[in-house]
Amino acid sequence: MASHPPDGEGIAQGPDSHVTSPPKDFHHPYTPYAIQETFMSTVYQVLEEGKVGILESPTGTGKSLSLICGALTWLRDHKRREFEDGLNWRPDNSDEPEWIIEQARARKRREMLRRREDIETRLAKIRAKEKAQRAKYLRGDSGPKRRKTDLKQSNGAEEDEEQFVLDDYDSDGEKSSSGNNGGLSAATLELMEKLGMTIGAPKEDDEEAEDELKIFFCSRTHSQLTQFINELRRVKFPPAIPAEEQDKNDPQIEDLKHLTLGSRKNLCMNPSVNKLSSVTAINERCLELQQPSTAQAHKCVFLPNKENQPLVNDFRDHALATIRDIEDMGSLGKEIGICPYYASRSAIKPAEIVTLPYPLLLQKSAREALKLSLKGHVVIIDEAHNLMDAIAGIQGVEVNLKQLKRARTQLGVYLQKFRNRLKGKNRVYVAQVVRVIDSLAGYLEARLGTPKADGIVDEKELLSGKGVDQINLFKLIKYLQESKLARKVESYAIHTSTPPTSQLTKSSPPKPESTTPVLHHISSLLSALTHPSREGRLFFSKPPDSPEADSITLKFLLLDPSSHFQEIVSEARAVILAGGTMSPMSDYTSHLFPYLPLASITTLSCGHVIPKSNLVAWNLSSGPSGKEAEFEFTYKNRGNGEMMDELGRAMLNICTVVPDGVVVFFPSYAYLETVTSHWTRAPSSEAGQGAKSIWQRLEAKKMLFREKKDSGVENVLEEYGKAIDAGKGGLLLSVVGGKMSEGINFSDRLGRCVVIVGLPFPNIASAEWKAKIEYIESTTLARLEAELGREEAMKKAKEQGREFYENACMRAVNQSVGRAIRHREDYAAIVMIDKRFGNERVQGKLPAWIREGMVADAGQKGFGQLMGTLGAFFRGKKMV
Repeated sequence: MASHPPDGEGIAQGPDSHVTSPPKDFHHPYTPYAIQETFMSTVYQVLEEGKVGILESPTGTGKSLSLICGALTWLRDHKRREFEDGLNWRPDNSDEPEWIIEQARARKRREMLRRREDIETRLAKIRAKEKAQRAKYLRGDSGPKRRKTDLKQSNGAEEDEEQFVLDDYDSDGEKSSSGNNGGLSAATLELMEKLGMTIGAPKEDDEEAEDELKIFFCSRTHSQLTQFINELRRVKFPPAIPAEEQDKNDPQIEDLKHLTLGSRKNLCMNPSVNKLSSVTAINERCLELQQPSTAQAHKCVFLPNKENQPLVNDFRDHALATIRDIEDMGSLGKEIGICPYYASRSAIKPAEIVTLPYPLLLQKSAREALKLSLKGHVVIIDEAHNLMDAIAGIQGVEVNLKQLKRARTQLGVYLQKFRNRLKGKNRVYVAQVVRVIDSLAGYLEARLGTPKADGIVDEKELLSGKGVDQINLFKLIKYLQESKLARKVESYAIHTSTPPTSQLTKSSPPKPESTTPVLHHISSLLSALTHPSREGRLFFSKPPDSPEADSITLKFLLLDPSSHFQEIVSEARAVILAGGTMSPMSDYTSHLFPYLPLASITTLSCGHVIPKSNLVAWNLSSGPSGKEAEFEFTYKNRGNGEMMDELGRAMLNICTVVPDGVVVFFPSYAYLETVTSHWTRAPSSEAGQGAKSIWQRLEAKKMLFREKKDSGVENVLEEYGKAIDAGKGGLLLSVVGGKMSEGINFSDRLGRCVVIVGLPFPNIASAEWKAKIEYIESTTLARLEAELGREEAMKKAKEQGREFYENACMRAVNQSVGRAIRHREDYAAIVMIDKRFGNERVQGKLPAWIREGMVADAGQKGFGQLMGTLGAFFRGKKMV
């Protein structure tokens, strides 16, 4: 076991917290420190006791390895205990002689060991074969032969418009020859389509396999999962079932059986499909090749079936034998000659750990479509700080006036071509869809004439036009889900708007396909209308920063995510939510798990890996001009020019003493624009001739960069990094909750100081936030009134609403602060500019590692003391 982990992995609070004799061996690849011991022990305890864990460990503290070691140590221990408990079996007839019982136990042990050894021997042979192949490749020998994947291409004939005609719809039986969407929301359909996980997979005739107790590890993207998979490759664990004869000097190791679930876009190996330009086209073409009406000569030869089941089994064993990422899975499918997208399903049951993008677990119909059962298994959700927003996003839906008009136009074009070919129910339902779209569009157009920027929608008024109130929405929704109207209309619109290949030039590329047809969004919106619930509300809103009237939006917002996550919690043995910035945690206990007793929830907020001397955290109440220039960036002060000037002078001083990169987070894009516009103005004549603006003076200190709402950040970050590498320094102006506040690494010289300007409270006057607060207060009152009485319950309800509102603000702040200090040797200053940061309620919602680094009573100290502290801090680091 190595004595020192690399930076950012296997590290803890500092050398003084080094644990030399851990109470339990978690098989960590490095000698763990106290912070990791605590984290791994907590993970183990949560899984053992079948609880819910909410665990926070800052980025750079080795969180991924700690999750792996804690969870998989428990998994192997648990399986070992189950095996031993099974050996304590006794028959119901206790009169049997002991020697007979012992023989029965011995037979049972041999049978269990034989099954395990069969699997491990099979996988060991595959590992040896792959090792030999790698060695052969490194020697320069030719690689293994692959099954030929080239298929005959189509004859290039012009696309047949027959494919856009609707199949007959079977009257009131509501049965269709088409597939269906399984009741998935538009957001889930869009996500599944992006990942290529569309419903309609062929039925598999897999041999029955025991569903091993496993860990489902979920993160937001495949790139994050690949990082996690790389960490999996570092660890070694003893087998769950030890061999009968074991050499004590040769500790046994059993490789992990891991599987990652991928997408058609990443895994498809059919050249006639994977060459298509869009995810939607790949999914649709794949499903077409599986239809019974498709000629046998045109079907995909790589699709699993009874005849090629040995190839599926071979793929399963290879997938489990070696820890593979999504690219490795694609290569494996090509090597064996079987579709890795579908064949990977056969490896789910025997796997010990399955990695997949986490939003796909958040809706029951999505899990069923992917054939995932969580019953009795462990669910670990990483990067879970935005879990409640993700649930709300999947259950919610929005559509704007521009989309409605586009859908209406597309339907018009479609009907003009195929009207005479629509029969029976197709004709009736398409006409109803047109009326619904007209009613929704009419409602939004009427709202354009009102002064209100947003508001709650009256559902009866929404569907009052065009006779929509006479339509059976349940049947219409079912039709939209079961027919292919949405895809056929959208595809035909794209077909008619794309010029023939011969007419394409570099200046006129084909238009990209839409990811999810507008009619899917409309179907989801209608579903929200037909399933009224006090947990959700309908709103209209006019984006303040969009001049286009067509941008007015109709939105269904889920107000309570708890019921939609409850089924996962009730099915799984244990659930862990982990992240770098989970604070404040009261939202999870109060609003995601309100049905659980506090005894069933374990929370942990770890300190950082750095020594205390590597962090200075300061809440700044006033600027260089003294107490008369207090900072309070409230909404009413947004136009206060003197405060903006004072902020500029403060930044000039900070940029003078802080080396390299300084990152500033403003509360909104609008306020960032206001401040930068103010700073670029020429100074008044009183400042004297030749006086420079604040912006010009800042440019003399460091190179200036800013984030823009409607632009990407890649180029800005690249130029910012180049400026710092060149020794010019950089001042980067960005926004809390913006593109740079999450997932961006400002380590080392990129982020020697992070400045938070103001508190980014949401607009409490908006219709959405009014509804959220009202819902929290009403549900809290209903829950507590009988126990506490109405007056006391009302106080608690108001407090809960206030707490939720403050937490939304502070979670965004914490996410931005977490961009700095990314490993053990890193150091930085964090300056929070607003007198409200001195409030105990606000400071109590900061992560533990920030609170530990806060300078005592900083808010009562002058600006000069901040400058002295920063100067001494960075001079000390320069000398090291």
